[in-house]
Amino acid sequence: MKKVITYGTYDLLHYGHIKLLERAKELGDYLIVGVTSDDYDKTRGKINNKQNLMERVVAVKATGIADEVIAEEYEGQKIDDIRRYGVDIFTVGSDWEGKFDYLKEYCQVVYLPRTEGVSSTEIRAEKNKLTIGLIGDSESDLTSLKKFTAEIAYVNGIHATCSNTRIDELEQITDYDKLLERVDSVYVVSHPRDHYSHVKRALQKGKHVLCETPIALERTQCEELFSLAKRAQCVLMEAAKTAYTTAFERLVLVAKTGKIGEVLDIDATCTRRRSIQNYSEKDIMRNWNTITEWGPLGLLPIFLILGCEYKDIRIVSRLLKNSKDYDIYTKIDLLYDKATASVKVAKGAKSEGELIITGTEGYIYVPAPWWKTDYFEVRFENQTNNRRYFYQLEGEGIRYEIVAFSKAIEAGHGDFYVSEKVSKAIAGVMEEYYKGTKVRKI
Repeated sequence: MKKVITYGTYDLLHYGHIKLLERAKELGDYLIVGVTSDDYDKTRGKINNKQNLMERVVAVKATGIADEVIAEEYEGQKIDDIRRYGVDIFTVGSDWEGKFDYLKEYCQVVYLPRTEGVSSTEIRAEKNKLTIGLIGDSESDLTSLKKFTAEIAYVNGIHATCSNTRIDELEQITDYDKLLERVDSVYVVSHPRDHYSHVKRALQKGKHVLCETPIALERTQCEELFSLAKRAQCVLMEAAKTAYTTAFERLVLVAKTGKIGEVLDIDATCTRRRSIQNYSEKDIMRNWNTITEWGPLGLLPIFLILGCEYKDIRIVSRLLKNSKDYDIYTKIDLLYDKATASVKVAKGAKSEGELIITGTEGYIYVPAPWWKTDYFEVRFENQTNNRRYFYQLEGEGIRYEIVAFSKAIEAGHGDFYVSEKVSKAIAGVMEEYYKGTKVRKI
């Protein structure tokens, strides 16, 4: 019996896929089809699949062409599969010609011509055409907007069309209402004091909104915006890119599933020293302070792991000279029923930007900068039980965040890593800071 093996994503299975599978089957007597898993696709930069692994496996099986369907889950699996199944021929589409010649050492390699005019990429783009406008007004905002536009290129069917600030190759429209008339959605990265008004106006116009964290500086404002989004049947999503990195998703899962026992404490530090000591009043007005720029990020693992129902909060801030609320350093302490947590953030100081999650059985250590991590460790008293986790990091999580936003719009609802409850809790902490009732300023 001559065995043939081929691999692919098979997202939105179409005529071109079927023809390729038929040609593969004709090469031998038994066809094995490897369907790439969601996580493995991420490592290859394919982040905009419309169907999950099981949906794609079922679709391939339903063709009746494959004799066996398996999941491809890691780099190097092709060699393992060829050996395991006694494969005679490896085959794939001609657009990969030369890429898999290294497999000739193990079996015959055949590149098959693809069906002209049929592409999953084009089908995905056709099914999901979305225009997005960009809102920002400071230099730091511009940096975020440029990163965002660069990452959009990796997501089919989404196009940044205009902005209220100058970005290369994008039309500039400074009138916000006119910009809203031109787009289906907006990415808001303006100053946090303007988030509420920018998000509200967009939702009132029936536009979907992806807003940099924090969505608002008051809990009631945040609640109002989510209620408005529901009435307008629009998606409102908090843009916290770290939440969409694979490593961060996994460490939250590890912590919540009891791998280190009961979580007793979380300590998150986020610092990036800037030259802010001589800021003018205009600089202070244009730039984000420490609590708004870094606070939500530090709170993220705490609210996702320990929950949002803390019992008490204490905030201590060192302020910039001659400013009443522009902090250069802030420490937030949270008290839960059976746990504690602390966040240390700074723009005018420097410390090790690590994340440590303490449990009754062990702890999770994430090295600096933990918000951009591709690696973390689970450590125990018996060091032989320690385990290291590595995950590829692409685009700082921005592209995965964009995909989640796009899929939520397509589905009509979102199941985001940063839930509505977490967004409201973050806004609540911002409110505590600006009210000053739980704040000591030094």
